[in-house]
Amino acid sequence: MKPCRLIILDNNVPQISLYYQPITNDSVSEVDRRDWVVSYNLGDDWRKITRGKKLNSSLFKVDVVIYPELSLKNLVITQIYQVLFNLSPAIEISFWKGMKLTAQMVFPIYNDGYGTRYGKIHPGFLALQQTVRLPYNIWGTLAVGTFNSDRYGIDLQMRHVLLIDERFSIEGGVGLTDPYYWNGFKCIYNTKHRITWNLGASFYWPQFNVQTSLKAEQYLLGEKGIRLDVMRHFRYATIGFYAMKAKGAKSNGGFRFQIALPPYKYKRRGYIPRITPSKNMGLAYNAGNEQFYYRTYRVAPGNNIMQGNSFNPYYIKSEMLNY
Repeated sequence: MKPCRLIILDNNVPQISLYYQPITNDSVSEVDRRDWVVSYNLGDDWRKITRGKKLNSSLFKVDVVIYPELSLKNLVITQIYQVLFNLSPAIEISFWKGMKLTAQMVFPIYNDGYGTRYGKIHPGFLALQQTVRLPYNIWGTLAVGTFNSDRYGIDLQMRHVLLIDERFSIEGGVGLTDPYYWNGFKCIYNTKHRITWNLGASFYWPQFNVQTSLKAEQYLLGEKGIRLDVMRHFRYATIGFYAMKAKGAKSNGGFRFQIALPPYKYKRRGYIPRITPSKNMGLAYNAGNEQFYYRTYRVAPGNNIMQGNSFNPYYIKSEMLNY
């Protein structure tokens, strides 16, 4: 048998590789899953491999993804929770390597206590993202457009996975955004700039698929603080907790979870637009009931803790062994 390397791409950007090196005089026709080496290391000749034939390329293929959105708040003494539930389909497409365009529309289904503005059909995310992979296990993503938390602007995020130990990573980012909101299809915006940033490190414990990250951050009101996240990743769920402390604000924290939504496998027929539910749905519980501080934003509806771990080689290897 000959050596074999598979390189996994996301929007044609290399993420990880699966490599099999046969033992000398190995005559076994089938390769066991435990014999594959999963790593961020793509090998010295990976550029030649990615220029070859690709399987299931995402370029020019349209996804219509239905995102369920559930918000709860407990601010009224006479009412346990005020509830907002939306179905928010988004068109997602990539026209070139590393690029992703997202255009979303929000359809309110149930609105109890969130005000008349949230009860109207309105646009959601409209963002263009460009991701590149640089040498030495560095990824960068630049996003421009309208985000959640009523922000529009530009955002840059960088991540570096250590070459000497892929369990450790360093990440950081900076954003320049302004406030805006939709009242139906009327856009109300402002030019009051806010700079947000984050810088921190992460450690992944492969034995239990536990990820711990610690970051220094600046939030939308200008307060600076630190944030700790501890997450446990399962096949169809990610569960964990977070804690935060910023200058001038009381400590806050809570738990987070993300759950994969069925069906768990999706098929595509050529370039016919594929309509699917969101791959996962999540909530973050704000134990401190903080309404103003610690606010930040996401640049795309699919950005979440579960999706961010989907190309982790340790997680993939554990799933291969347990499948």
